[in-house]
Amino acid sequence: MSKKLLIVLAIIIIAGVAVFVSNNKTKAPSEEADQTQNELTGAAQSLPQENVVTYTDAGYSPSPIKIKIGETVVFKNNGSQVIWTASAMHPTHTVYPGSDIKKCGTPEANMIFDSCAGISSGESWSFKFDNAGEWKYHNHLNTGHYGAIIVE
Repeated sequence: MSKKLLIVLAIIIIAGVAVFVSNNKTKAPSEEADQTQNELTGAAQSLPQENVVTYTDAGYSPSPIKIKIGETVVFKNNGSQVIWTASAMHPTHTVYPGSDIKKCGTPEANMIFDSCAGISSGESWSFKFDNAGEWKYHNHLNTGHYGAIIVE
C-alpha cells in the first residue's frame, strides 16, 4: 500500500507542477505584453512632438502653429518651386532673436531662423525655437507667402 500511496502522491505533485508551469506560461505573455505596452506608451509620451509646416504653391500651412519652447518645426516643401524660409522682416530676417541674413554662410548660420538657401520640392528644413513669442516668417523667394509660429 505504501507503494500505491507514493505513486498517488507523485502523480499529484507532477499534476500540481504542470498546472503551476502552465499558469505561468499563460500569464507571462500577457503580463509581458502589458509591460511592453506601458513602456511604449511611456516612450510615446516622452518623445518630442513633431511640428510640421507644409509649403505648397498656395503658401504655408498651418499658420499659425503653436509649439512649446525648445520644440522644433520642420518646414516641408511640397510646392513646385524652391522656397527659402526665413524670419520676418524681408529682406533682413532679423525679427527672431539673433537672426540676420548677414549670418548666412557663417558658422552662426545653423543657429538662426533662416534656411539661408533654397529648399527644393520634396525637401525640408527644420529650426528649434528657444525663445517664447510670436515669430513671423516668410518665403524669401516669394514674400507674399508667410506664416507665424507661436512659442509658449
